[in-house]
This record gives sequence, C-alpha cells and structure tokens, in this order.
Amino acid sequence: MFNVSFPGLGLEFTINRVAFSIGDFSIYWYAICIATGVVLALVYAYFNAKRFNVDVDKLVNCFIVGVITAILGARIYYVAFKWDYFSNNLDQILNIRDGGIAIYGAIIGALLGGLIVAKIQKMELLPVLDLTMICFLIGQAVGRWGNFMNQEAYGSETDSLFRMVSEGTGGVAVHPCFLYESVWCALGVLALHIFSKKWQKYYGQITFLYMVWYGFERMIVEGLRTDSLYLPFAICGYQIRVSQILSAVIVIAGIVLLIVFRNKNNFKREIKEEVIQEAENV
Repeated sequence: MFNVSFPGLGLEFTINRVAFSIGDFSIYWYAICIATGVVLALVYAYFNAKRFNVDVDKLVNCFIVGVITAILGARIYYVAFKWDYFSNNLDQILNIRDGGIAIYGAIIGALLGGLIVAKIQKMELLPVLDLTMICFLIGQAVGRWGNFMNQEAYGSETDSLFRMVSEGTGGVAVHPCFLYESVWCALGVLALHIFSKKWQKYYGQITFLYMVWYGFERMIVEGLRTDSLYLPFAICGYQIRVSQILSAVIVIAGIVLLIVFRNKNNFKREIKEEVIQEAENV
C-alpha cells in the first residue's frame, strides 16, 4: 500500500500493488496495465490493418508470438545487464514476479518473434513494422502506469510542478518518469496515427519516425532515473546508462533512415482508393 501525492498538482492517492487475489495467488496492477496495453494495441491493429495493407488474421499470429518473445526479451535484457547479481543467484533468473524487465528488451523480443512469424507468412515487413510501431506506443503509454502502481522507475529528487512523493520514493519528491513517458507515448500515438493517414509517403516512414520520437524521449528521461541499467564497463571514466546510449543510437539511425528512404520509390506506399476512403472515416 502506498500513499502517493503530487504536491504541485494538489493530488493524493492511496494505491495497492495487488489488484486482487485468488487464494494465495495475487494479481498485480502491473500485469493488468501491461495486458491492457497489449489488448488496446491489438484493437488498434485490428481496425487499422487494412489501411496499412496488412492481413489482420496473419497479424494476430505475429502478435501472439510477439507477446511471448517480448516477455522473454524483457527478462533476458534485464538479467544480462544485472549479471553481477544473477550470476550468484541463478534461482532468481526466472522469478519475474519480483520485478526486473526492461522495455527495450521487450521491444527487441517482440520484433524478433513477430517479424519471424511475418516472414514465415510471407507478409511485407515494412507495412507490418509501421503498424506495429504505433501499437508499441499504445502499449508503452498504458503499460507505464504499472510502474506507478509499483512506485518504481521514478527519477531523481526535484521540486518541479509534477513532483511525486510516496513511501516508495522514501518520502522524497521525485520526477515521475512513468508519467513523462506515458504522456509522450500517448502523444506519439496521436501524432503517428494522423501522419499515417495524411502524410505518409512510403513504407518504413512511420517506423523511422517512431525511432526518433521514442528514442529522443527515452534518452532524456533515462538521464533522470535512479534505477538505470549500466554498461558493465566505464567509458572515459563515466558509467554509461544502457538505455540512454541505445536511445541515442536509435535516434541517429532513425534520422539517417528518414533521409535515405525519402526518395526510394520501390518502398512507395500504395493504398487502394476504397481503403483511403474508409480510413478517412475512422
């Protein structure tokens, strides 16, 4: 149980990590938030697949496998960069109920699993990726509220308007990093959805914009967090946050790809007239 307040906004909440229990088995709000994000992403994909020229039945297969590999990827990524601990506690590697997953690991895992299935089903990968990136943002926007319910993934001490205080923060006012990322991702859903309907010129463009949009935010917000994963070695005497440097690479790669692909006619987006008309009514 946490007593959470946002003094600058005049808000106070009492929250419990546990949503409900079945016997001795507890269901946490974190899991519900993640599951809700996945379901909402799937709903979006279902109603927009035709607009991206993606077979929705095949896409569901990609989603099912992608969710499984996302969980595996999220845990493997976390364990890999916390190996100093897990190498001496091998029995804890599979104990995911005590926390320890990483969003970048989930994204990598979901992409690997989903794209392998897409390739097996002979789907065009770039349209699938474009639709998936908007779905990722939906999942991230909703899923981050699981961090709020756990009172984790917050930032350093601050006196900003959005500061958050609870027992989980040790009674110290901190940056609510979950909130920053959730709002940014929600805005990204709106921005990329509108862009995909009105201005998208070629397949892959939404994917590259996602890389820049999310990578930029994560690069900044990761610098505020106090629970970051670090590279196992120092660079020029500095400990480097894994997600921060990965985000910087993703932003640069996204910008380069946007420039390189802008005149590639073989990736030009082609949508049937009736699909365009239908999309405008959504």
